[in-house]
Amino acid sequence: MCGIVGYIGKRDVAPLLLEGLQRLEYRGYDSAGIVVTSPKTPGLKMVKAKGRVRDLEAKVPARFKGTTGIAHTRWATHGAPSDVNAHPHMSADHKVAVVHNGIIDNASELRRKLEADGVEFLSETDTEVLTHLIARSQAEKLEDKVRQAVRLIEGTYGIAVLHADFPDRIVVARNGSPVVLGIGEKEMFVASDIAALVTHTRQIVTLDDGEMATLKADDFRTYTTEGTRTTAEPTTVEWEAESYDMGGHDTYMHKEIHEQADAVDRVLRGRIDDRFSTVHLGGLNLDAREARRIRRVKILGCGTSYHAGMIGAQMIEELARIPADAEPASEFRYRNAVVDPDTLYVAVSQSGETYDVLAAVQELKRKGARVLGVVNVVGSAIAREADGGIYVHAGPEVCVVSTKCFTNTTVAFALLALHLGRTRDLSVRDGKRIIEGLRRLPGQITEILAQEEEIRKLAESYADARSMLFIGRVRGYPVAREASLKLKEVSYIHAEAYPASELKHGPLALIEPALPTVAIVPDDDLLEKNRAALEEIKAREGRILAVAHREQEKADQTVIVPKNEDELDPILMGIPLQLLAYHTAKALGRDIDKPRNLAKSVTVE
Repeated sequence: MCGIVGYIGKRDVAPLLLEGLQRLEYRGYDSAGIVVTSPKTPGLKMVKAKGRVRDLEAKVPARFKGTTGIAHTRWATHGAPSDVNAHPHMSADHKVAVVHNGIIDNASELRRKLEADGVEFLSETDTEVLTHLIARSQAEKLEDKVRQAVRLIEGTYGIAVLHADFPDRIVVARNGSPVVLGIGEKEMFVASDIAALVTHTRQIVTLDDGEMATLKADDFRTYTTEGTRTTAEPTTVEWEAESYDMGGHDTYMHKEIHEQADAVDRVLRGRIDDRFSTVHLGGLNLDAREARRIRRVKILGCGTSYHAGMIGAQMIEELARIPADAEPASEFRYRNAVVDPDTLYVAVSQSGETYDVLAAVQELKRKGARVLGVVNVVGSAIAREADGGIYVHAGPEVCVVSTKCFTNTTVAFALLALHLGRTRDLSVRDGKRIIEGLRRLPGQITEILAQEEEIRKLAESYADARSMLFIGRVRGYPVAREASLKLKEVSYIHAEAYPASELKHGPLALIEPALPTVAIVPDDDLLEKNRAALEEIKAREGRILAVAHREQEKADQTVIVPKNEDELDPILMGIPLQLLAYHTAKALGRDIDKPRNLAKSVTVE
């Protein structure tokens, strides 16, 4: 959520910051702002606007010059979207400007104290509290002013601070919300996401929680909020700037759906061990003896990552014969769960920064649990906190709704399931069977995407539906859950997913001609059971779209998906439903890459 961009160097800063904000638009926001300064022309100049970055750009005057600046895209939490509530927030003396991602939990208490001391607030935001705390500090150095202020606040933050009296520096701090430094040639950048940096540098430093940094044009230093120096070694980002371009597609979602064959090839590359019919996952930091001691696997994620975890849990149970289940991380962290020393916990997050998942990881670590991370972003918070894990190598995913990262995450779980299975009781023959199935995936994804025109026509015929029901049984149910979420997210059509086996226990009351049903019907040992569910719907005049490995007589339309191994079929069956959601949303004229009310990286509660 929200986006931070900052720069200090010799270049004209405003165009750089506006470009950076545009690259962060996918994160979701409702207003934007920018503040600039320069050692040659002291003083802070600020412009803010409700709406899109283009609305902010239209308000920036021609003579808005500076060589240092910070900018922000805001997703409203405290206070409605407005020019006044947009970041940056400036102190009454116009000397301090702050941009902030996160939520200050004790903002109301601090606000009352500041107002009692005569401070007048202009906005409804929690962030303005921080601005005034920094401005009122009596410390001589900017770093100390910021340090004193953040010690008073409770909650999450990623902040960047400018001060008119210190135009040669930007001070940043992190606690629970990403802050990434970009190292250039006699220039420095800061952002909440590497997407804003890769055009200018691929050398980055990611701050840890409780860490701060001072950026100058030719140098940077990092230290804790207690003042102790830390050692930060830059790493090289593997993603190129071109990865963030649309590449001739109308939307990022369409591009990312079509990147899935290559993305799956990346997550498999170099990991398959044909000699022993298993896979190499050295990043797990889990030897064979430790793997054999695992008695249960608990997978934690939110939204799409949770659904990928549901598929992963089924594969682990089937291939490794270890009891496994998935649970929303946002629920797990609040229910005082029993943490079992023989349980392997797996945290799933595309960004590696999802706050609910990160908080669950930290709680598990505090209780002595072993935690693996399954993430897309190298060096992200969850990757650093976990004991080991798997990078899914999907590449940058810009669209708010996840497609290729979901698919790569399910493939990563197949690798984990195979690894655990071969460590335990999965035969060489079955290991080889799964490996052959994994290798078929990229080609089969390409086959599915070749049906796009037919799926587009189907989507347009369903676009007038007010609600849709998605059903699946066992392996098909998580696919139905994810497909239902995709349709909701991007088209705004109400959708509900239900186990096909549960139809008679309530949902049949919904069936009527106006409610289409999408049925996941894999050609496995439950095929006849699934067909019976279609009979029940058809008997009540329900309209049915089946996603299956062969034509379904009771369905009005069937999308044919290539058959793989039974355990791997769910990986493929969700892909045509991504296209269904995409083309339904397109037919309805939705803002596909930036659905209303949503953000890509959920770094607050």
